[in-house]
Amino acid sequence: MRSLLVAACTLALFAGHARADEALSPAQKLARAATIVDTHIDAPTELLKHWNDLGLDSPKVEFDYPRARQGGLDVAFMSIYTSPEQDKDGSAWQVASTQIDAVEAMVGRHPDKFAILRSPQDYTRLIDGGRVLLALGMENGAPIGDDLARLKQFHTRGVRYITLAHSHSNRIADGSYSLERPWKGVSPFGLQVIAEMNRLGIMVDVSHLSDDATRAALAASRAPVIASHSGLRHFTPDFERNLSDELALAIAKQGGVVQITFGNAFVDPKTAADTTAYFRARPEFDRARTDAVARGETPPSAEEFDKEWERTHPAQQVKIDAVLDQIDYAVKLLGADHVGIGSDFDGVSGALPEGLRSVGDYPNLIAGLQARGHKDEDIRKILGENLLRVWREVEKVAAAGK
Repeated sequence: MRSLLVAACTLALFAGHARADEALSPAQKLARAATIVDTHIDAPTELLKHWNDLGLDSPKVEFDYPRARQGGLDVAFMSIYTSPEQDKDGSAWQVASTQIDAVEAMVGRHPDKFAILRSPQDYTRLIDGGRVLLALGMENGAPIGDDLARLKQFHTRGVRYITLAHSHSNRIADGSYSLERPWKGVSPFGLQVIAEMNRLGIMVDVSHLSDDATRAALAASRAPVIASHSGLRHFTPDFERNLSDELALAIAKQGGVVQITFGNAFVDPKTAADTTAYFRARPEFDRARTDAVARGETPPSAEEFDKEWERTHPAQQVKIDAVLDQIDYAVKLLGADHVGIGSDFDGVSGALPEGLRSVGDYPNLIAGLQARGHKDEDIRKILGENLLRVWREVEKVAAAGK
């Protein structure tokens, strides 16, 4: 009698799951079945600004465990971001280390929900039980300082890609927003950094780099490179932060992948133009303010400048179609094997398209791609298979050189 009761309960449980699956849309079903890898989520920076338990509902931010599972997210690259100011004042190493501590603490609090992913070879083993796997991507090479040995230390802690520079040029490479470009590409030290990244198995990330720096990084790397969170300049003329067709094709030719980002500044021409204008105007303001202070005057503060800028450059309303257009164009230009996603969730102050506001919204992206005629096989590649392939190839290059 007891065995019959157990069997009946088991059948009822399976029937319940089947009914739940039947209620899902085709996009939701694919989100569950596919491997979704998002290469750029700025949760660690947000944690240092304002702590949240991201294993629980955290509606004030864009990444948390419940919405990640709702959206089908499997691998989230946590962005270990340091600013040019932290590079300048010498605190970048400390800030990066503290952010990695924060990611490790998330896993420590919720080992049933999160795990650190250090290699794509560990994916199948770690994903069991519905966990979201957290990989680490370092946005800005500033924490390396002048010490190549730090690359090994960061690799040991789980860092698997490094964006060589950020908004300003640094010791390694020139940044796309920077007015000062001392290296005309990548510095001699930067070439050593790339070689050591290849040796260790850390992906070289060219997002944020100037065009010349991107070309130099491609020429120097023995392994495929990635653009962890970039758009295509085809849609945003004169916005060097996005990739030209030439550079996107060069990344693909070398076996890499362009991870299309979601932020309005990268997919909307007006917002991109405003962003470019800001990065030109702000250094001029900073110089004028420094001169005014030296004369004994009391000029507006940087916060006041930013507030006035926001007033005179209101946020644009952008639809999900802007991201879909980018992916459409990237697939036609590069082929479906060289396109991925790097959202920039929690990194653009909520300036995101309608329908792509959090990690719970990947099914909306999938539905849009399906409606535009993309095959599920290609969508799976875009969602994560391409990035995992490149990651494996970077590991092979490292293994071959040891």
